[in-house]
Amino acid sequence: MIRPFRRRFLLVLLLCAGGCGPRPDPARLDAIAEQYVKTVLALGRHDAGEVDAYYGPPAWKAEADSAAPVPLPQLASRAESLATAAEKVAIGKADEMVGLRQRFLVRQLRAVAARARVMNGDSLTFDDESRALYDVVAPPLADTTIDRTLAELDRLIPGEGSLTDRWIRYQEQFRIPADRVDTVFRAALAECRGRTFRHLVLPDSESFAIEYVKNVSWSGYNWYQGGLRSLIQVNVDLPIYIERAVDLAAHEGYPGHHVYNLMLEHELVRKRGWVEYTVYPLFAPQSLMAEGTAVVGPDVAFGAGEKVAFEQSVLFPLAGLDTSRARTYREILRVTERLSGVQVEAARRYLDRRMSRDSTIAWVMHYRLYSRDRAERSVRFMEKYRSYVVNYSVGADLVRGWLDHQAGADPEARWTAFRRLLASPRLPADLRDAPD
Repeated sequence: MIRPFRRRFLLVLLLCAGGCGPRPDPARLDAIAEQYVKTVLALGRHDAGEVDAYYGPPAWKAEADSAAPVPLPQLASRAESLATAAEKVAIGKADEMVGLRQRFLVRQLRAVAARARVMNGDSLTFDDESRALYDVVAPPLADTTIDRTLAELDRLIPGEGSLTDRWIRYQEQFRIPADRVDTVFRAALAECRGRTFRHLVLPDSESFAIEYVKNVSWSGYNWYQGGLRSLIQVNVDLPIYIERAVDLAAHEGYPGHHVYNLMLEHELVRKRGWVEYTVYPLFAPQSLMAEGTAVVGPDVAFGAGEKVAFEQSVLFPLAGLDTSRARTYREILRVTERLSGVQVEAARRYLDRRMSRDSTIAWVMHYRLYSRDRAERSVRFMEKYRSYVVNYSVGADLVRGWLDHQAGADPEARWTAFRRLLASPRLPADLRDAPD
């Protein structure tokens, strides 16, 4: 005779034969995803710039807009609770994408909670904020490191006066005339689009519109509209030099922001029904992926020497510029690219109150070789977007490292890996911790 307690023990053994623990139920993430979207929309009531894009159910947006604003501490608590709930969902032996989805929701929700606390007045250092929002910390940049680059540029750039003044005068000969900006930009965009289409299969209905704007702190912006459509805006207050045409076209369009957003919509929202990708909170790790892939976009689209050849043969003539100086200009630009970390270091020192506003402007003018107007715009960007600036440099480094790890130097393999990155919910930790 089997005693009752032994019968219960045997029953437990039978039930656990396939493995004890919570029963796998990845579909529970759907309910958390809906609450994530609604929490982001509620946070957007406190700052219109928080929600960069939304194309989910209109009723959710209407509900958020008509309701009384939810207090920021309550939103932070809600986001933290949702992150904990998402972390506890048992997904079992689901495919890799479900695991990525779970980690995406957890990390994005924790960033939303951190953003709500910052908006409510919590004071974080620049590095603590970038870690909380984007899951990265930019390495410090010493003045002596920049000085070595400036010394090299001092030997390369002709003329008299300060290095900043000489660079601004020298670069003026490569400025696209205002009446030719649209022609040159559309040619660059067409080339980037054509190269992208040769390697990626994109939906037939994808499209974009272009607008030229003023009185903004950024040089270009992609406003994703949903429905596989983007509005690309270009700031014509700033001088647009010839090399920026391809960089802007690839960054904002193909294979950058436009392709990233439409791939997420097509692959994750339409095919899988994952509603969390219908909202894009700007101050979260997703932005590092968006900016990192966009910065690397021109390098993926153009092989070694191809960008310079295209600029010299097509864009220089369209802009009415002297093609004989193209290669020398490119050599100098390769050195100035080493100054790309200056904005991050300036923002860190300024926002941590180690430099005043005026000294930050002067520092950027000296170390980034910016005009006063451009340096002031750079500081306005820091004031508005704060530690967001890490997403460009650190994001690009992470994306390049991941592509190198996945595909090496083979151009076609890099396109294949780049597509996988664009169409998946990977985040900074997934790039850092990529398996061998």
